[in-house]
Amino acid sequence: MENLLIFLSILFYYGSSGVSAGDVSVSVMERDSVTLHTDVKINQQEEVAWYFNDTRIAQISGDLSKICTDDECKDRFRDRLKLDHQTGSLTITDITTTDSGDYRLVIISSGSIKIFRVAVNDVPAAQRDEKKTKSVVEGQSVTLDPDVTKNPNDVMMWYFNETLIAEITGDQSKICTDDECKERFRDRLKLDHQTGSLTITNTRTTDSGEYKLKIISSNSSSVVITSLKSFSISITVSGLSAGEKAGICAAVLLLIVASVCGFYFYKRRVKRKGEYYISDGKSVFFFSVN
Repeated sequence: MENLLIFLSILFYYGSSGVSAGDVSVSVMERDSVTLHTDVKINQQEEVAWYFNDTRIAQISGDLSKICTDDECKDRFRDRLKLDHQTGSLTITDITTTDSGDYRLVIISSGSIKIFRVAVNDVPAAQRDEKKTKSVVEGQSVTLDPDVTKNPNDVMMWYFNETLIAEITGDQSKICTDDECKERFRDRLKLDHQTGSLTITNTRTTDSGEYKLKIISSNSSSVVITSLKSFSISITVSGLSAGEKAGICAAVLLLIVASVCGFYFYKRRVKRKGEYYISDGKSVFFFSVN
């Protein structure tokens, strides 16, 4: 059966001429993820094969699925391929420029072929490991701006330390849907539905941490692109807290009391019979009278 699948796949591929109606062009940025959808639901009799530049990289045959069965494929994609057994859709994660090329979907039962022409755009070296870092004083507001053009169909999800805190889906938006998030931020999150930017008002030191934005973009060509942006926020304390001020006051008062007591006992020790002293508050002068 496997040999038959391969034979029919090759036959369908080379039997097609020109550009088919199923051709889809995809442009994606390096390090994003892209999902190539089949737009069909695979049944147990369905046999599906995916090819990258004429090399088979994944297949579904009945209730079995295989990804990268040869060393060349394993070395190229390194566990970055995900195959949906229910739909046959293929996802490429952490995509690189070497992943650019033609991805061909062959559905044996229907004899259909769909071609995805994927172009991966290089990210400048200066931006590859860029993480936006912001430092603000406690009590101030800070805005995290994704710096992208938001499309109406985009899904945007904001995470704080891996916990979902805000989401935009179509014309709907949600902020802090669980009790933990509500307790932490207490209505201090503001979401801009037009740009997707997130604002934290009246910041606290506990707001420091990692914020991530996941953007899922889909179009009518059965392609879903997922990108991820990271932000690091540090909230610093302005001046001294009430506790610190109280501690300093207590220390100063203790120092004053110790100084007064020390000076009193010092006077008692030096004041002997026939000795007198004069003090101006700063210095002490002793003299004797015979």
